[in-house]
Amino acid sequence: MKTIDRIPTSKIQRASKLVQTGAKVGVNYLKYYGDKLTKTEDEAKSRLNENNAEDIYDGLKKLKGSALKVAQMLSMEKSILPQAYVEKFSLSQFSVPPLSAPLVIKTFKKYFGKLPNEIYDTFDSTSVNAASIGQVHLAEKDGKKLAVKIQYPGVADSISSDLAMVKPIAIQMFNIKGKDKDKYFEEVESKLVEETNYVLEVAQSKEIVAACKHIPNLKFPEYYEELSSERIITMDWMEGEHLSEFTAYNTDQDKANKLGQALWDFYMFQMHKLKKVHADPHPGNFLISKEAELIALDFGCMKTIPDEFYVPYFELAKEESINNPEIFNEKMFELEILREDDSPEELEFFSIMFHEMLSLFTQPFHVETFDFSSSEFFGKITELGQKYSKSTELRKMNGNRGSKHFIYINRTFFGLYNLMFDLKAKDIKINNFKTL
Repeated sequence: MKTIDRIPTSKIQRASKLVQTGAKVGVNYLKYYGDKLTKTEDEAKSRLNENNAEDIYDGLKKLKGSALKVAQMLSMEKSILPQAYVEKFSLSQFSVPPLSAPLVIKTFKKYFGKLPNEIYDTFDSTSVNAASIGQVHLAEKDGKKLAVKIQYPGVADSISSDLAMVKPIAIQMFNIKGKDKDKYFEEVESKLVEETNYVLEVAQSKEIVAACKHIPNLKFPEYYEELSSERIITMDWMEGEHLSEFTAYNTDQDKANKLGQALWDFYMFQMHKLKKVHADPHPGNFLISKEAELIALDFGCMKTIPDEFYVPYFELAKEESINNPEIFNEKMFELEILREDDSPEELEFFSIMFHEMLSLFTQPFHVETFDFSSSEFFGKITELGQKYSKSTELRKMNGNRGSKHFIYINRTFFGLYNLMFDLKAKDIKINNFKTL
């Protein structure tokens, strides 16, 4: 794979790159209008999606950092995005162009104060895995294989400017109005800032390992504080294949169920016992060992769940709450989904919309065991997502609704559901975490 010798770090450089990407998208639309004269609408739209996905991803991968993180987050929205975007953006999870060896050495010297060969017995300057915020190298010390994650230069410093460029697009796309709309962008920015703090990530990783290591069929690397810094993390090298690689060929249902139960228990234990959750559940953060054990990695994005959100959120997930109009309405206001300044039309529309959504999304919590391999269940989620993504009525409504905590908690559940479906896990015991 071609390596990168430099990353645009200034606001002007990064904005210029986004403008170039926008120009390519404009050309693609011109091609689309031409294609409509000779091809069917589906064929023309399919080509447009493929071309746009290619050009947008190509632009974002050169920027890395929070810009590429956006693509990573979008790749989890399988029920909303066209397939071409999902496939292309999914590459951001664990396969993007790495930094060149000279830049790796320079970055290491800058962030750690020493060259790699002054710290490790051996260090491979060629990356084995590159993602949105950092890339991983193989090293050895005292006979132990280690994974060394190095953060890309300039990533932490460009978060605010990247989000400032994305903000007007997001406001228009989701029709966000009102004086308190900034709470969503502040939540995203605070999490991205945390993800670039590798000292915090090591502390969070050790905390999660200590709390969850007892969960069956779940493994974690050990983290080494003395070999880590603000921009570099050293941990055990874990042998295994990415979850997406495993699911591409696996036909062993017992393995799928075993891994699915471990994954589900891991998340439910965090949600309900720790009230703090690994809010980045995509395939690139999980490996499968030869013994069919789940290996969890990368705890930079951890979301604390305050009681004032946790209580109404999970009360609203109960079947009896959804089916009780009075309780349902009360929780909708508690969670800021419905607002005091909503018009009668907005109150009616969003009450109906969220009742439909929650009645579907919360189904796994209404039974003892659930079949996450169900194409019918996930097909309905896709249909519902497409229904509201095309809703002209929704575009007229104020999209500023819901507690800021929804952003990462919903992202966690969307990602978890998608991973469970990819695994084709069946007969998953929903409340198994209570006995752990």
